[in-house]
Amino acid sequence: MTRPQSSAARELGLKRGEFDLAVRLGRIRTVPAPGGGRRRVPREEIDRIREAEGFPDTLLQQVRVVGTAEGADLMNIPSTRFTRLARAGMLTPAKFYVNRYRTVVWQYLAQELREFAAAEVNGPLLTGRAPDRVRARLQAGADLRPKNWRARHAGYLLGQAEGPWERAAAVATLLDPTQLAELVASPCERAHLLRLRPDEFWYGAPESPNAAIVQRILTADDPDEISWLRGILLLNLEEARRRRPAPRPAGHMEPEAAPPEPVAEPPEARPRSLWARLVGRGA
Repeated sequence: MTRPQSSAARELGLKRGEFDLAVRLGRIRTVPAPGGGRRRVPREEIDRIREAEGFPDTLLQQVRVVGTAEGADLMNIPSTRFTRLARAGMLTPAKFYVNRYRTVVWQYLAQELREFAAAEVNGPLLTGRAPDRVRARLQAGADLRPKNWRARHAGYLLGQAEGPWERAAAVATLLDPTQLAELVASPCERAHLLRLRPDEFWYGAPESPNAAIVQRILTADDPDEISWLRGILLLNLEEARRRRPAPRPAGHMEPEAAPPEPVAEPPEARPRSLWARLVGRGA
């Protein structure tokens, strides 16, 4: 027996945004809906969470997010230093939204910030002169917040995917359409990937005023990141074609597939453990 996500959120005492984040963080397990549509929550998953020690406070703490000012207070550092650490890729956003001034507002998990500040190895990042690697990134104009958020988002998408076609479709959402067309020459395969795209209700309708801003954040723009995503896509496409070719109209002739590309090394901005998990799902 499963429950709609809206009903599960009410039973767990979570607001819509809190519930969505809990799912993306792997705190709440969802399963595909039998008839298609939005994923659902098993009854036993709701019971498991409600019976856990500390419920609901523990769950609420796990999904609590803060902005720059509150995050800086939690870490006992100035807001300017917090922003520099985030731009340099040392802090990973958990979510974002576009405000009425069409400015992207990044939010971070309070729990992760406290753990970062408490780690002795991070002491030099919080006081005194910033390490050379941080200053070099900032002097080059780097802002790794979108890239780090996409890495977290990619982990969620790949974790929800049921098979190679679905994993390829998940990765495709992070690539520019032009690059996707270069990698997937077959119009039938591209259409199949489009049909299998994960439901992304959380960021609003494609025709909304802020859609272009959101799309820029969703689309990979770092060369290493793009190369890595292309490699994952090609690996999953190869497996998907072996298992079950994409549906094609009768008599349809396909162009020759592009030769496979070598898989690049994971981007340095994210911890290797996450990217190791990504390739593990794509292999």
